Amino acid sequence: MQTLETPTLMPAPKTAPPSKHRVVIVGGGFGGLYAAQQLGRATHIEVTLIDKRNFHLFQPLLYQVATGGLSPGDIASPLRGVLSQQKNTQVLMGEVTDIDPNGRTVTLKDNSTLPYDTLIVATGMSHFYFGRDDWADIAPGLKTVEDALEMRRRIFEAFEAAEKTSDPEEQRALLTFVIVGAGPTGVELAGALAELAYHTLKPDFRQIDTTATRILLVEGMERVLPPFPAELSARAQQDLEKMGVEICTKTLVTDIQGHQITLRQGDALTTLQAATVLWAAGVRDPGMGGILAERTGVERDRAGRVIVSDDLSISAYPNIFVVGDLAHFAHQGERPLPGVAPVAMQEGKYVAKLIQKRLQNQTLPKFDYKDPGSLAVIGRNAAVVNFPKMKLTGFPAWFVWLFIHIFFLIEFDNKLIVMTQWATNYITRKQGARLITNSPD
Repeated sequence: MQTLETPTLMPAPKTAPPSKHRVVIVGGGFGGLYAAQQLGRATHIEVTLIDKRNFHLFQPLLYQVATGGLSPGDIASPLRGVLSQQKNTQVLMGEVTDIDPNGRTVTLKDNSTLPYDTLIVATGMSHFYFGRDDWADIAPGLKTVEDALEMRRRIFEAFEAAEKTSDPEEQRALLTFVIVGAGPTGVELAGALAELAYHTLKPDFRQIDTTATRILLVEGMERVLPPFPAELSARAQQDLEKMGVEICTKTLVTDIQGHQITLRQGDALTTLQAATVLWAAGVRDPGMGGILAERTGVERDRAGRVIVSDDLSISAYPNIFVVGDLAHFAHQGERPLPGVAPVAMQEGKYVAKLIQKRLQNQTLPKFDYKDPGSLAVIGRNAAVVNFPKMKLTGFPAWFVWLFIHIFFLIEFDNKLIVMTQWATNYITRKQGARLITNSPD
């Protein structure tokens, strides 16, 4: 009697799990970080964030580091710490030096390469000296922690040098500060410097009267805060002048040599002796825009910003996006969107959502910026706020400015530290970080 053997059941062949969509983000500023956070729960996406630094910097408060109100650590958050709970996200400290849009790879400074399926470029902008790059060493700008510390060193060393000299002319030059550019950064820097010179430092020196400090705010346009409504610009100028700041509108810098700066107002030239010149005017592409233009043929504007489509991608390469200050987005309103933090935040979130929709064979309407308003602080109890349906000045605007900046700081520790430091500074009128730490000598 034959027995039938039970057939052996072969296991089904294993199929490789579908590969994850690789998103590489270059830059850990507002645009890049908000894009990475938006993609944090997308399990089918693998995110790599690359930045030259290992931290996210809250740039709107850099001027307070420059004037001794805050320390760098108060406004910086480690990128790895911020993104540590996102299991699909890797942070790499490195500098992207090249892009291969056809091979879909980026090259780092150490010559290593990284593949991508979608690339988000969010590297921001740097200072622009209108063709006079030789001024960079004389008049530092304010974009990085190093910039802020260099400004802080120059500001406080000027007061220290004035205390030691017995030459009245030299002392006047040392106590003369010129800030070039009266946008929000220049206005806030001028107000903080006035608070420092006329109040904080007043009892600290014996040989000089810090209230004799001269602070000039130079602006080529007709008024300070040119993007703001005229009535808020006028109020900002009024507040600054009340604090002791000299406003020089319709004025251009024509030369800076050593401690001598030449200004032109109309046909009149004026030469000043000023030991400290601080730059807050103009921005340009730091390099990544040029790389994109060379590799993809994308057009750029005069400042080097990359001209993007209405979904923030670049022409001919729909898988490459540019967000933040480097993006020239001219599909909404008469002017391109400004290079401010709210724009970068919304652009980063939008691109992250668009990537996820595309992977589901869906799409999104074109990017539509929702303007939350703009604001600038002038000094103690003085600010201007331009909301879409409301304008504020004075103490109410100052309080709103405080709240918004605390709210948007990335980590809770930073929120608590900055809030405590501001409260202390307000009560005592002391700046707790008045340190000269990076003297070249």
